[in-house]
Amino acid sequence: MPELPEVEVVRRGLADHVVGRHVTRARITGVRVARRHDAGPEDLAARLHDVTVTAASRRGKYLWLALDGEDALIVHLGMSGQMLVEPADAPLEKHCHARFDFADGGPQLRFVDQRTFGGLALSPLRADGIPESVAHIAPDPFEAAYDQASVVRRMKQRDSAVKRALLDQTLVSGIGNIYADEALWRAQVHGERLCSSLTKPTLSRILDHARDVMSEALGHGGTSFDALYVNVNGASGYFDRSLHAYGRAGTPCDRCGTIMRREQFMNRSSFSCPVCQPRPRRRNPS
Repeated sequence: MPELPEVEVVRRGLADHVVGRHVTRARITGVRVARRHDAGPEDLAARLHDVTVTAASRRGKYLWLALDGEDALIVHLGMSGQMLVEPADAPLEKHCHARFDFADGGPQLRFVDQRTFGGLALSPLRADGIPESVAHIAPDPFEAAYDQASVVRRMKQRDSAVKRALLDQTLVSGIGNIYADEALWRAQVHGERLCSSLTKPTLSRILDHARDVMSEALGHGGTSFDALYVNVNGASGYFDRSLHAYGRAGTPCDRCGTIMRREQFMNRSSFSCPVCQPRPRRRNPS
């Protein structure tokens, strides 16, 4: 699934091409795309008529368009969701589930989702600009509200794997499987090390690496292992060429030359170096 850099690339595209424009018509087809909107697709389309997009915002992997009034349109990209800006007369994509026309007669905004795990929904905006449905998500490392010292303290109190903590969006948002593996490789820490067994400086260093690697990925347009991960113009990112850990099982470690390994972790694949990131010793049963 797209992580913070990929979602931020889409957000920037929406900020450039959609913010400030007035929606004159919204067409939403299919029930699944509006399944998070309890009143259904017809009601969602009706409520998106005659509104102006005032901002394109993001927290972690969550993306939304603020609308004049008190609501935001939450965009769940899922595994294959795309927000595309295209001429109104461009051929309609096979898996296009929503289209937005604007008063300026310019390009449409389209939501395309081949695997239909994504969707659209409305949520009231809070006074701080965060939609109510996103309020449970922690600030990400690029937000002013992010307090890394607080995150480190909470991590240190956990007897759980450090990778599990990195993936916990209520602790710190935006970090997914790819960038967790990259941050841990840079920090030379195995993902199954317990947070409580690591020093606070080590935990802080891991979080620093997570921010750094996501910033670098953003500069490359994100990571695109799948042709479905594209920006609003349909272009793919290319940070996958710079990855040191994720997806590199069977290839030499870029630091020490040892063959990288793949392990199962939380129903995901984890990638690490056996020498640079030794597994933690198993505790003897009491």
